[in-house]
Amino acid sequence: MLTVHHLNQSRSQRVLWALEELGVPYQIVRYQREKTMLAPASLKKVHPLGKSPVVEDEGLILAESGAILEYLQETYDPEQRFKPQETKQKLDYRFWLHYAEGSLMPVLLMKLVMNSLGKPPVPFGIRSVGKLLAKGVDKAFLKQQIENHARFIEGELAQKSWFAGDQLSMADIQMSFPVFALLARGGLEDLPNLRAWKKRVEMRPAWQRAIVQGGPFDLPGS
Repeated sequence: MLTVHHLNQSRSQRVLWALEELGVPYQIVRYQREKTMLAPASLKKVHPLGKSPVVEDEGLILAESGAILEYLQETYDPEQRFKPQETKQKLDYRFWLHYAEGSLMPVLLMKLVMNSLGKPPVPFGIRSVGKLLAKGVDKAFLKQQIENHARFIEGELAQKSWFAGDQLSMADIQMSFPVFALLARGGLEDLPNLRAWKKRVEMRPAWQRAIVQGGPFDLPGS
């Protein structure tokens, strides 16, 4: 049986969702974040990077969310339900699969790191400096970058229900983690298309089953 090495509150929630949509049986090996919010060292026994998700299937060890989702689609989706076949939609599909981690997530991660500079485990004596640094970086760079990404995605979703067209695809599953993080950390209110997409995701039975399997999915905000 396929095995998912699942870290709570992490990108591996996407893999559980994908497997539930595909109807593929799986088992979970669970890991809890440390106080630092990092993955435990035990994950390095599975993959040298010590990151989640990692999937074991038929003797293969698979890492990286996008690569795992592509593998699952290619291996367990013979009817191509989760990958569009028309040229334009296929290009959109490929774009969002790469955009999620290549462009959007680095900015959101930087936002999370900056907002952590004034809190434990940062030493008490330099937290005030950390807060000032975070405020400066946010004003000079992050706020504008996040708003730019949010408006871009909002405009794209004004034209369609899902990222690669009118049907859910692996592109939506890949985008779920950064979109949830964007809505939690971006500080932006006027994003009706993004919020409607999030609601459609949360209404899917497969998403709900994945939450039951993986545990609460409530990304920390700003």
